[in-house]
Amino acid sequence: MNLNIHPSIGIARLGNSPTEICLSPDSIGGLPYDSDNFGNKIDPITSFKDSIGRVKRQGQPFKILTDDGEELNLDSPNVASITWTVHLANKKAEWYQYSELQGNLLYGEENSYENQNIPKRNPENTTDRQNLFIDPGPRSIFGRQQSIGFDVSNVPEGYPAQYPNTNPKYGVGITTLGNLVTDDQGRLVVLGGFGNAGGDLPLISYGGSSTWHDDISDGPVYCLISFNDGTAPISLSAWCIVGSPDFAPEIVNISNLSDTMFDVGVRCFNLVPELYSNGQYNPSFTANFKRDILPIINRISRYQWVANVQPMMAFASYQFDYSDASADNLQNRQNYLSYFRQNDSQPPQPPYLPQEELFKIDGENIFPMMPLNSGSNSVSNINIMKFLALNDTQLFLMEQWANGNFENNSNFQPYPVNPLDAASVGNCVGLPMCPGIEVTWSMQNPTVYKAPYQILQYQNEAWYFDNGLTPSRDECAGGGCEPGDLTKRMACPWQADFFQCTIQYINFTNPAVNKETLSDGSTIPLPPTYYSYWWPPQSPWDVLVGELTQEGQAANGNIPAGQQMNYARGINSFTQMVQYWYALGFIRDKNAGNIGFPYLLETERNNELFTSEEVPVGKISGNPEDDATTVPVFYIETKSSMSKTQNARALSLLEHFEGIGFKEIEVHSDGLGFPRSGTRSRR
Repeated sequence: MNLNIHPSIGIARLGNSPTEICLSPDSIGGLPYDSDNFGNKIDPITSFKDSIGRVKRQGQPFKILTDDGEELNLDSPNVASITWTVHLANKKAEWYQYSELQGNLLYGEENSYENQNIPKRNPENTTDRQNLFIDPGPRSIFGRQQSIGFDVSNVPEGYPAQYPNTNPKYGVGITTLGNLVTDDQGRLVVLGGFGNAGGDLPLISYGGSSTWHDDISDGPVYCLISFNDGTAPISLSAWCIVGSPDFAPEIVNISNLSDTMFDVGVRCFNLVPELYSNGQYNPSFTANFKRDILPIINRISRYQWVANVQPMMAFASYQFDYSDASADNLQNRQNYLSYFRQNDSQPPQPPYLPQEELFKIDGENIFPMMPLNSGSNSVSNINIMKFLALNDTQLFLMEQWANGNFENNSNFQPYPVNPLDAASVGNCVGLPMCPGIEVTWSMQNPTVYKAPYQILQYQNEAWYFDNGLTPSRDECAGGGCEPGDLTKRMACPWQADFFQCTIQYINFTNPAVNKETLSDGSTIPLPPTYYSYWWPPQSPWDVLVGELTQEGQAANGNIPAGQQMNYARGINSFTQMVQYWYALGFIRDKNAGNIGFPYLLETERNNELFTSEEVPVGKISGNPEDDATTVPVFYIETKSSMSKTQNARALSLLEHFEGIGFKEIEVHSDGLGFPRSGTRSRR
């Protein structure tokens, strides 16, 4: 009997509700599920927040399945016990500062962190880098309806745990990375932290400010299955990543993390030999329109609900029958494909740099190449990758479609990937990765995998009891991953980059330069630039306000229904995002599950925390005649002003801050620097 844990890489998500949880979706673009506090699934989620307005933590269930899909749990007749062990950790504070694609070993050893002279976070600590980890050690759980936390108070005896700063000067200290529960059948559910972040020094950078920590994490998942009939126990393993909330779960990234892992599996692990073998794609492979092509087109069309992308909408407007494989449709398909830019080589090989090209120009005709997103480095002038391209496997399948080597059959043969494995990571960002949202470009490196969709582990738990986690070890150099390795390259605290990394001004005329340096030493995108987006499904930018009642609109600045507004309006700095991230709304399809048109609106925004005013332009220009035009301004009042409100829910939210001991964040005297997007405007 061949058994495996599914998903092989699970995704849990932060939330700040201490009383309610939900469960991760089991399909790509699906909704999370409501559940009780032991992770027993109920129905698709009704509310992403609790009654006060705090975000529910999203737990990742793990199941034990046979190859034919049969599940083993505590209700199975021959199962005596199932013991789960999970080791989550956060290694961000010990790692290198984020530097776009510098450090990525797919560009060669000369691009390593050391050879590129990338500074480390918390560089003042030169003697004991291990104590910068948040490493609670492993936790084990077995039975039904059980719970155990990754808390500072219950470290396993003998484990060299690290909780570096539980009482910081600013923000909230990290005393837990979450907890484990088991449901009625003994399945494991991993729940991450509460979205806390704190440090002793003022924030200075979206990439990583000294002394700061957050409660993002990742690590291995083990289970030991014992049987009643004397069969030898079976040991299995998987991995879990704890990421930030997915505020638009029904909108899928054009190139998601499952696409990334599938691409690595195809090219490096012989996952689909009839598609790719002996170092090349098979030109006779038959693609399937509904499996391989239609999802990409649908994702392009859905970006309109979280970003103002008219060219992408025009591109997915069905100018011809995309599913028609006939020769009469060949020119239409090939012309459509010609608008998808190709990938740069890694390392790039000038002058062939297709990811630096914005437009396809045909005589006097001009149109942006697809997808119309930033690439993985439109920020710095080293290892430039200005615009997004699909990964190699996606592009090959698009080429097969364009050339007519495809079928349009709903009864297609699925690829050899468990649907739960694809679904968990399929709801994460795959490209671009700068650094990304949940994980970064290390997931493009085959050295971190032992098999498709399976993480290679560096050591066993007994080794960590003796040695703890390893400082400054780059898993991309080989040998496997430790707890915390998949998330350590992400911004610290995560809220800072979530605020900063939304839109990007990208130079589209000079492939050798992203930014120019001004006389004061600051850098700005080299003009002329194009207004592009990073990953709007995970970090929305333009959304339709979903308040459809008089009361709701009054609480939301009297914005009329149907108006497209900036998603993060009212959160005006990344220090505010650290404190008020949970006040953001969730984008939800009002027609989900119905046959008809998608209608995705912003819901559950904590409007009571925000104040809005219509500011006359004359206040800026000094010309009273300009007062006939006003600009809406949203902001968060000071705590002293907010405490005067009579709104019961707002008062409850203020009490929440008191309950977690939040300490007001100070900004460094030199300021927060110029955003990497090149603009402070959040229109």
